[in-house]
Amino acid sequence: MKRTSAPTSAGFTLIELVMVIILIGALSVLGIGLFARSSAFSPLLATQQLASATSLAQQAALAGNPAATLRIEQGASDFVFTVGAGSGNPRVITLPRESTTLSVAGGLPLNLTFNELGAPASGANLSLTFSGDASFQTCLSSLGAVYRGACQP
Repeated sequence: MKRTSAPTSAGFTLIELVMVIILIGALSVLGIGLFARSSAFSPLLATQQLASATSLAQQAALAGNPAATLRIEQGASDFVFTVGAGSGNPRVITLPRESTTLSVAGGLPLNLTFNELGAPASGANLSLTFSGDASFQTCLSSLGAVYRGACQP
C-alpha cells in the first residue's frame, strides 16, 4: 500500500497575522504616548553644555587668552552660555528652556572670570539649580569642575 501525504504549505495563518498587527498597533500607541509627554529639556544636557562652556573659558585662561570669561543668561526661550563675551570672537552655546528656569545665588545674568589656573576667580563654589517639572542641581566648584548635584563644602 502506498501512503500519500497531504501537501504542506508554508506561511502564516490568518490568526497569526492579525495578532502581529494588533501587537504592532498596541506598541505604537504606547510609544507615541511616551514621546508626546517627554520634554525636550534635559538637565543632563544642560549640565554637559555648561561643562563644555566652562572648559572653553578655562582653556582660554590657561592660554592667557582674554576670552577667559563665561556669561550665563536666561532668555525668554533658551539658556545662553557665552564664552569670551568681551573678546572679539565670543562662542555662544544655546539650549532651549522648555518652561524651565535657572536660578543661582546673585541672580542672572552671571559673569564668571577664570584665573591663569583655570579656576573661577571668585574662588568659591557656585550652585546652579534648574527648576521645572523637577529640580536639578549643578555645581561649578572652586577648582573649576562642573558636576551634577549639590556643591560639596
